[in-house]
Amino acid sequence: MDEQCYALLIDADNVSAKYIKPILTELSKYGVITYKRIYGDWTSTQNSSWKEELLTNSITPIQQFSYTQGKNATDSAMIIDAMDILYTNDVDGFCIVSSDSDFTRLVSRIRESGKMVIGMGENKTPEPFRKACDKFTILENLLNEQEPGSPKTEDTQDTLGREKIEIEDAIIKMIIENQDSNKATGLGEVGSRLVSLYPDFDVRSYGYNMLSKFLEEFTRIQLVKHGNIVSVALREDWGMKEDIDGYVVYIVKKAGKDGIELSTLGNKVYEKYKDFKISDYGYAQLNQYVKSIEHIKVEQVGTILKAKYIK
Repeated sequence: MDEQCYALLIDADNVSAKYIKPILTELSKYGVITYKRIYGDWTSTQNSSWKEELLTNSITPIQQFSYTQGKNATDSAMIIDAMDILYTNDVDGFCIVSSDSDFTRLVSRIRESGKMVIGMGENKTPEPFRKACDKFTILENLLNEQEPGSPKTEDTQDTLGREKIEIEDAIIKMIIENQDSNKATGLGEVGSRLVSLYPDFDVRSYGYNMLSKFLEEFTRIQLVKHGNIVSVALREDWGMKEDIDGYVVYIVKKAGKDGIELSTLGNKVYEKYKDFKISDYGYAQLNQYVKSIEHIKVEQVGTILKAKYIK
């Protein structure tokens, strides 16, 4: 398969030169960088640190004078160039590097044309720009890979804690959806769907370099390995499940050949096991859980669902 081609456009006014090597390394994972342009007022001392990096990394500087105080001419120049490149149709995607939300509409417009957009910016980058991208990478994470051990602030740790709960809930929902369709949930699928839900999701934000290591931290899910295939499943209390399964078999068998209404069976189970939740075992409905138990089948008799014992 041919490599994907990307246009790299950098907003020098809103990104530090210290990130250039991590930016190029990260983008090279996606494909070949065919355009490398950086926008700013090169007569300003504010961008002096970038000048040393331009020749070294073969980046084309685009001069944009600040004609009016408080107005960002760089944004306009980047947007015009991005649209020109888009219309040439000779790239598969764009990498927009900025911590400024002014490029949110540009990103949306590029994606409307079927091109992938990778956003990169500092942790301060506003949420609208992050979510507009197919994938958003926090620049501090890239720098920390080269300079490990940088401490996270207390506010950042609290935010990550809240996000982890949200992420775990999202993964559990994926697993239950797939189980309803009798599908396993692969590790790769979890990674792809998390990025679709949260474009700025990156395990490096949590101090990991592999998704599998990150998921091992959660208490409600587990990794299951079958040869070289790794899937993600709900972490079950197997002792309790065996106990509940045995109780269900006992009740259904006792009911005889006519079986027992599912609603009655459910009431008996919930009465005996107060903390029982079918979602903890990967099911959305009680009949799906009961069907999974050996020697039990669920049949519809008229408008009523019944559980029956089979040898």
